[in-house]
Amino acid sequence: MKLGYNFLTGSGKAAQNAGKHGSRNAPQTLCDLLPCPAMDYLWTPWRYNYVTNTDKASGCVFCEVLQEPDDEKARIVYRGTHCFIILNTFPYTSGHVMVVPYAHLDELQKLPPDVAQEMMALSQRMEGVLRELYRPDGVNLGMNIGKAAGAGVAGHIHMHVLPRWVADANFVSVVGETRILPETLDVTWRRMKEAFGGSRVGMPTPDA
Repeated sequence: MKLGYNFLTGSGKAAQNAGKHGSRNAPQTLCDLLPCPAMDYLWTPWRYNYVTNTDKASGCVFCEVLQEPDDEKARIVYRGTHCFIILNTFPYTSGHVMVVPYAHLDELQKLPPDVAQEMMALSQRMEGVLRELYRPDGVNLGMNIGKAAGAGVAGHIHMHVLPRWVADANFVSVVGETRILPETLDVTWRRMKEAFGGSRVGMPTPDA
């Protein structure tokens, strides 16, 4: 059974009784630590520097990276008609990519239908590539829209697609604040570029 933890704050009988279900050494004070079999926690301390410095960057990183003609240097795996696929520079796992529209828009509902359709089509294709290259136990796919939702680049929506394995967030990441990745970003880029057949469909204009 997988265990997570809930933090219960309070005092009196309710808190004391709740504490009885926790560990024998759990604190019996205002904060009782309780096991929660229904909740998993993925701690990512190695991303703290990235998250805390995002607001300090000027401009949009996605719009700026499109001006780089060298896809390997930009870590762009694929350029489609309306969207492109780029490696995450601070990946959770090897193979972590983002599907990004060329248009600088901050909400999914603002995407024109053809752009939204291509974003989903590329996400589907990316899932297949990840399953072929990495043989993962599962795949995470999703987006955070808005800063409050956890978006690192809140002004330009993007879809995360990444392979996952059972217990891939181990004690080294949580305690040592170190993420162990089996391959470098350069190797990941080359493998994915080859899987996409070196395609370079669309090249947006600087004002796209």
